[in-house]
Amino acid sequence: MSTGSAVATALTFVWLGMVLAISFVEAPLKFRAPGVTLQIGLGIGRLVFRALNSAEVLMAAAIGVALALSSPTVAVIVALAVAVGVLIVQLVGVRPRLTRRSDAVLTGQNAPRSHAHYVYVALEVAKIVALTVGGILLLSS
Repeated sequence: MSTGSAVATALTFVWLGMVLAISFVEAPLKFRAPGVTLQIGLGIGRLVFRALNSAEVLMAAAIGVALALSSPTVAVIVALAVAVGVLIVQLVGVRPRLTRRSDAVLTGQNAPRSHAHYVYVALEVAKIVALTVGGILLLSS
């Protein structure tokens, strides 16, 4: 395995671990903690997901550079391109809707529950699948 492939593999699994830990462990649990109101939970969630998404963009870029320095298979490129595409859809298409709702809730408005949240979760699942497949393909190449 070349250095570029090794770096891409490591970053892919770090990215996968971050998404799993934050989206499927931290996010739902914070609302179950004693004293955490919807407003506090949303405020924390916005900070955490802003940081996660920033880290994801950096990791995607670093994976791209690492892959450019190696000879990845088409399958690896497709799998990781799907993960990056999903991230872009989340950032450009879904996050603004979630931000508008959380802005309304944080200012005290009684905003209706957003279906965009379910879309975001479905995209997280798709991203997890793409990162898992990409990581496994990198390991096997």
